[in-house]
Amino acid sequence: MIDVLLGLQWGDEGKGKIVDFLCDKYDVVARFQGGPNAGHSLKINGQSFVLNTIPSGIFREHCINIIGNGVVVDPLKLKAEIEKVAAAGANVFANLYISKKAHLILPTHLLLDAASEKAKGDAKIGSTLRGITPTYQDKTGRSGLRLGDIFSPNFKTKYAELAGKHLQMIDFLSGDTDLAKLEPAWFEAVEFLKQLKFIDSEYYVNDLLVQGKKILAEGAQGSMLDIDFGTYPFVTSSNTTSAGACTGLGVAPSRIRKVYGVFKAYCTRVGSGPFPTELDNEIGELIRKKGHEFGATTGRPRRTGWLDLPALRYAIMLNGVTDLMMTKADVLCGFDTVGVCNEYNLKGSITSQLPYDLCEDGLSPKTTDMPGWDETLYIANGYDNAPDTFKSYVKYIEAETELPVSLISTGPEREKTFLR
Repeated sequence: MIDVLLGLQWGDEGKGKIVDFLCDKYDVVARFQGGPNAGHSLKINGQSFVLNTIPSGIFREHCINIIGNGVVVDPLKLKAEIEKVAAAGANVFANLYISKKAHLILPTHLLLDAASEKAKGDAKIGSTLRGITPTYQDKTGRSGLRLGDIFSPNFKTKYAELAGKHLQMIDFLSGDTDLAKLEPAWFEAVEFLKQLKFIDSEYYVNDLLVQGKKILAEGAQGSMLDIDFGTYPFVTSSNTTSAGACTGLGVAPSRIRKVYGVFKAYCTRVGSGPFPTELDNEIGELIRKKGHEFGATTGRPRRTGWLDLPALRYAIMLNGVTDLMMTKADVLCGFDTVGVCNEYNLKGSITSQLPYDLCEDGLSPKTTDMPGWDETLYIANGYDNAPDTFKSYVKYIEAETELPVSLISTGPEREKTFLR
């Protein structure tokens, strides 16, 4: 069987920590989309790690970790990530498998990403500048290079052809075309990756299912950044919803059993785009500081706001979520009241649905204030020990979403996690 774990907001929901916590019950963890724009944070035995491409089960000795075909891979960044987790004791060369069909991020993809974003000026999307968008553009344009191509005797010729195409585009955008400073380390990283286990991942994953192995599919970014259903055009370049697990790993929809949806007790967003419940005030700044809301990969400060139930219900519907998992509940300790958005006011009309024109002006949240909780929220010893006002908050979310909140996280460490 295969279960899917993904984010229900605009990313940064704490997916990596939850995968690490759950994966002792799984034989396999498989990333199915995104690339090094992801930043899955883990804290293990007092040591912190940020995983950009490697699945979050890498520190579990028994666990096979697969980078699926839907992922885009920067060899240089993956090499650095491998070296870091290997130095910390992870058995990377035994437990990490890479799909031959995953696409390569070239140095020119990074230059093209930067040039394109700069050319947009004030209309920029808020790219992480990791080369993600140009790589997915090449993939859908049928001109990309894949990991399996690095073993081709014609690899450097294929590389030169694609890089040459990129340089013409970068020059048109008046961007940086100096490859000499980037290529040597990139090709060295490509040779380094050849030590790893490359697989025909669709066959490999389905063979594991036939063997009865338990697989956890790990998503990156969040559902509200999905290329089809997110706040377009302020989205990522891949399908971040549960449907992406099928195309990003090569498994049939009938194979999926549970869908775990991870959400924060409040909302955050990085970069540009609509954010109905944003708190651009001292409360938002306090949440940012208490929650350490700065990008794990980019370091950029995250925008903060109250929980958005219309957006949460939308993501639940799209993904077929079976279980909700709340993170960062402890960050809201100490607030007299905690806001929750139930509906939107769209140009004078009340709606509980996300409108097509969400990105346009004229939308504001209708917010309900709920009693806050002053006590330090540490409930690993039992949910019954939590403040009554916090339990009321959880019950309210369950009633509004018609789903159980089956896991609550109150800190970055494994032990600060409670299964209800």
